[in-house]
Amino acid sequence: MQRRSFLLLALLALLALTSAVAKKKDKVKKGGPGSECAEWTWGPCTPSSKDCGVGFREGTCGAQTQRIRCRVPCNWKKEFGADCKYKFETWGACDGTGTKARQGTLKKARYNAQCQETIRVTKPCSPKTKAKAKAKKGKEKD
Repeated sequence: MQRRSFLLLALLALLALTSAVAKKKDKVKKGGPGSECAEWTWGPCTPSSKDCGVGFREGTCGAQTQRIRCRVPCNWKKEFGADCKYKFETWGACDGTGTKARQGTLKKARYNAQCQETIRVTKPCSPKTKAKAKAKKGKEKD
């Protein structure tokens, strides 16, 4: 009888110990940097190599600093950054300088990024492919 009660007591102690360790791990996960601080200021995502891909973003809040992983898309526009998301209109017609333009309005600013409300982007007009038109005409003459 004493053995059985001793085993039961040991089992309860082991269960309590594992429960306490599990709570401590949860507390470390939840209570890491940032749990006590409400206003984090995040810097831009800086790629680890080249100008796009996986990198890190540093955040500060009071005396605390934290570094998190982030990713810069390889097709991002450097003029307005990877953290500013815009909704763009359709491309306009080609102007006299051989470029076309469109305007974007700010949709989302991630990580408290400083973004412009509206931006204007341009790109060169695609040249008319006269070679394809000539090729079709050549086939019709046969």
